[in-house]
Amino acid sequence: MQNLPKKVRSKKLSSRVDLTAMVSVSFLLIIFFILVGELSKPRVMEYYNAEDRRGCCECPPPHYGENRSITIVLGENNKLIYYMGILSSPIVSPKEIKYGKEGIRQELLKRNKSVLEYSAALGKPGRGITVIIKPSKKSNFKNLIDILDEMAIANIETYAIIPEFTPEESKLLASN
Repeated sequence: MQNLPKKVRSKKLSSRVDLTAMVSVSFLLIIFFILVGELSKPRVMEYYNAEDRRGCCECPPPHYGENRSITIVLGENNKLIYYMGILSSPIVSPKEIKYGKEGIRQELLKRNKSVLEYSAALGKPGRGITVIIKPSKKSNFKNLIDILDEMAIANIETYAIIPEFTPEESKLLASN
């Protein structure tokens, strides 16, 4: 017999696929779609109109937001005017007041306390007043810093600085 060359058989390598990366990506996709599904659920906001309030003692009054808002207008020469509600029909009519302990601070503390008590009676504790600070172009920077200090001292959590004036507020500032 002849020495025939032996057939060389190729070795079969094991074909294993590493699925670690695919599992990680699939978990990330699952988490993403669960999160998107939760965030896309509709939210409901309570709305009370005038008909809902009739005969209901637990509903907030029609001007509940106005009861919580105080607007402070800063004018030139340290002038400080405040009012509560909307200027066209204010709850507290516009008054000129001074800075400091006996002026605006005392008024803010008193109003915030009464609104916090009222909110607690409605079952929504912790909702104090909202102060809108409107510095005029003629007011100085020190007045703005002073009123911001008063917000910190009186523990007013919600306030905003808005530089725009309505025509009625411009007339109010000019007349006083």
